[in-house]
Amino acid sequence: MKNSYFYKKALSNIYKRPSEVSEVTSQIIYGEKFKVLSKNKSWLKIKTSFDNYIGYIRNENYSGDRSPTHKIFSLKVNIFNKQKNKTKYFLPFASKISIIQENKKFVEFEKNKWILKKDIKKIDYIEKDYLKVLKLFLRTKYVWGGKTYKGIDCSAILQLFYYYNNIFYPRDTKDQLRYSKSNVETKTFKKGDILFWGRHVAICINAKKLIHAYGPEKKVLIMSITKTIDRIERTAKLIVKKVSSIKH
Repeated sequence: MKNSYFYKKALSNIYKRPSEVSEVTSQIIYGEKFKVLSKNKSWLKIKTSFDNYIGYIRNENYSGDRSPTHKIFSLKVNIFNKQKNKTKYFLPFASKISIIQENKKFVEFEKNKWILKKDIKKIDYIEKDYLKVLKLFLRTKYVWGGKTYKGIDCSAILQLFYYYNNIFYPRDTKDQLRYSKSNVETKTFKKGDILFWGRHVAICINAKKLIHAYGPEKKVLIMSITKTIDRIERTAKLIVKKVSSIKH
C-alpha cells in the first residue's frame, strides 16, 4: 500500500511485532506521517515517512495525508476544549499540526481542540540551538523506545532535534553510528560532539559535560564527560566508539 497518512493520537507505541506484549521499539506522535505496508482488523504495519522506520501500531487514530502548518515547541502542551478549558490530554514536543482557525491566544487544530499560540512555531522554523531542544527533556524518565515527555531513550533525544528541523536522522543508535561520518579518537571534546558507545549515545554541551538519557540513572541528565566515559567502561565494558558532531 502506498497511501500516506498522519497520526491523530498524541502518541502511540511502535511494536516489533503485532502484539502489545511485543517489544516496543519506538513511538509515533501526533502529525507524524507514515505509509501503511499491510493491515488487519487490529494492526497496521507501517513505515514512517521521516526515517523509514518499520513496525506495528494499533489500527486506529489516523487519517489521510495533509500538510502541517505549525509544530509544537514545548515539552508538552495542554489541549483545551471549545470553552478553552483544559482537558486531561497533551501534545508532545515536535507534534505537527494544521491550524483550522485562531484567535488572539489560541489556535484550533482539530474540531474543538485548541492549544496556546505561545507553544507553537511555523512548520519551516529552524531551531539551530540544539541545547534548547535537549534541555527540554532534562529529568524526563528513561524509557526504552520512548520519545516524549512520558519517557525517552538516548537515541530519541538526538533524533528529535533533527526531526523538529525536518532533517533526516536515523532512529536507532546502531544506525546513527553508521550514519555519522566522523570517526575521531580523542580525549578532548567540544560543544556539539556526539559520543557513541555500542547502543548508547550522548551529546556534549561543552568541553566538560554531556547530556543524555541514561538508563542506569533512569532519566535525562547532565554529567561529566570523563566520569561518564569511565563509568560506562567500568560497568558496561564499552569504550567510546565514535565521535561525530551535531549538524543543523
